Amino acid sequence: MTKPINTCVLGVGLAGLTFHVPFILALPDLFTLHSVLERNPQTSGGKVQNRFNVSVKIHRTLDQVLTDAEVELVIVGTPNDTHYAFAKAALEAGKHVLVDKPVTATVAQAKELGVLARSKELVLYGFQNRRWDSDFLALKELLALPESSPQSLGVLLEFESHFDRYRKGLKGTWKDELLPAAGQTYDLGSHLIDQALSLFGRPERLTAFIQNTRGVGNPDVDDTFSIHFHYSAGPNRTHPFTAILRAQILSVRSRQLRYIVRGTQGTYIKYGLDVQEDQLKVISAPNAIYGEDYGKEQESQWGILENIKSDYNTVKKSTWPSSAPGSYIELFKNLAAGIRHKAELAVKWEEATSVIEMIELAHQSSREGVTVSVPVTSA
Repeated sequence: MTKPINTCVLGVGLAGLTFHVPFILALPDLFTLHSVLERNPQTSGGKVQNRFNVSVKIHRTLDQVLTDAEVELVIVGTPNDTHYAFAKAALEAGKHVLVDKPVTATVAQAKELGVLARSKELVLYGFQNRRWDSDFLALKELLALPESSPQSLGVLLEFESHFDRYRKGLKGTWKDELLPAAGQTYDLGSHLIDQALSLFGRPERLTAFIQNTRGVGNPDVDDTFSIHFHYSAGPNRTHPFTAILRAQILSVRSRQLRYIVRGTQGTYIKYGLDVQEDQLKVISAPNAIYGEDYGKEQESQWGILENIKSDYNTVKKSTWPSSAPGSYIELFKNLAAGIRHKAELAVKWEEATSVIEMIELAHQSSREGVTVSVPVTSA
């Protein structure tokens, strides 16, 4: 039997306690939650014991983590501006690393980490968990339909992906501060960009509008963005195609829009977010991840299809179910297989690096007020 991977989670805030610790605890055959980095625990057992009634070693400093020979995997779930430095230090100490999004503030930093990991034959993994959202899995199934299917969208023309919300004020956290990798484009944009790149590949051109819409906090910390990926018609694409990635902070809706996808044969529209984050915020026992309702959308939240019939006049409406539950746990299973068995990584570091590249180009486009060209391959 393969020995579980001794894991240390850096940070026990939202990222650590919601997106990392539960899955490490839920996979005891693959991982052992060896320790956490918690600089100022308020109780002897710290936040992990308070939340999950599990006792783990508490490190007060990063140096203690790095010099702990028992730690094999470090999960970086600390504020964005620390990701590069903490991941680099962990790799230099011979640890495998899972780093939360955004993986770094710059492409140069991401590339440096990739080179370092390869030189040490260590696994370096970007936490792009929303590839395992229930509605994203449903969308992939829809886009894979042959054009002969009556529910096929046909040749894609336009794709909209939204993370909209209504929030008038600041949250009062480090996310409001002008730090490296600050703002919604680095935060929510990392997810939307990663999903688009995984579906459609690199665009040819990019146009972005990034701003602080509310006019609160530091004006250089953006809270709203709209990024357009432009794909030209060509040998493998009969129509030009645009992917629009948006996050509006002052969106007043009872149900927020998630996707609109338009094609030559139909349109798909979807509202609401994957349920996993809300479920993970409140579970007290990691085994709840295996519960019957975990990751499952209500039928009322499923997407709607409208397809043109053969008379090119009649439109037929149908439901497209999110039949597969959301499954962030698959990322962790793949991570373990990569570390123990050198399995192919589902999220390659080059892909995580490309996300940061698109964010840098988006900021350039918005700042200069121009459409920018995207290199054919990563810079």
